[in-house]
Amino acid sequence: MLKLFYAPGACSMASHIALEEAGASYERVRVNLAGGEQRSEAYAKINPKGRVPVLSTDKGILTETTAILAYVAQTHPKARLAPLDDAFAFARVQEFNAYLSSTVHVSHAHRVRGSRWSDDPAIIEGMKPKVAQNMTDAFQLIETKMLAGPYVLGDQFSIADGYLFTLARWLEGDGVDIKSFPKVNDHQKRVGDRPAVQKILAAEKAAA
Repeated sequence: MLKLFYAPGACSMASHIALEEAGASYERVRVNLAGGEQRSEAYAKINPKGRVPVLSTDKGILTETTAILAYVAQTHPKARLAPLDDAFAFARVQEFNAYLSSTVHVSHAHRVRGSRWSDDPAIIEGMKPKVAQNMTDAFQLIETKMLAGPYVLGDQFSIADGYLFTLARWLEGDGVDIKSFPKVNDHQKRVGDRPAVQKILAAEKAAA
C-alpha cells in the first residue's frame, strides 16, 4: 500500500489531493513539522532532505511534489489526472508544476523559511517585505498566461489543479488578496468544492 508522509497545510496537500482524486489505496502519516520531527534520526532514514511530502511505494521512496504527482497520475490512469497519451501536453503539466515548485513555493518560503538562505536575523527579516510582491508577480503570470480556466488545462481537472489550490491557500498569509486574481479565485473555489478536496481539507484540519 502507498504511504503518504504529510503535514497539514503544507505543500504535501497537493499529493494528498492527488491520491484522493485518483481513488488510490493509501495510508497517511502525519509529520510534526512544528515539533521538528522532520529533523529526527528516524525521519532522516525515510527522507534525508527533512521535508514533506514523501510517498512510500512498493518500489521505494519518492520525494518532491512534482515527482509524486506524476507518479500518482501515471499509476492511476483511469482517474485521468494528466494527459498521459500526449507527450507535449504532459510536459506542459510538468512545466506548470515545476513553476509552482521552483518559483512560487520558493517565493513564499522567504517569509517562513528565511533561515534557509541566511543565519543573520536582520537579513531574514529583510527578506519578508519582498514576499508579497514576488507572490503577486507570480500569480499575475499564472492569472494572465498560465491558467486556461476553469482548470489549469481547461475543462479537465489534473494534478496541476490540486497543486495550484494548495499554494494559493498561502496567499493571504503572504499579504496578497486572492481576489486580485479573478481566474485564480474562481479556480480556488471550484477546486475547493470538489468532494475529494473537501475530504482532504477535513482530514488535515482534524490532524492539525
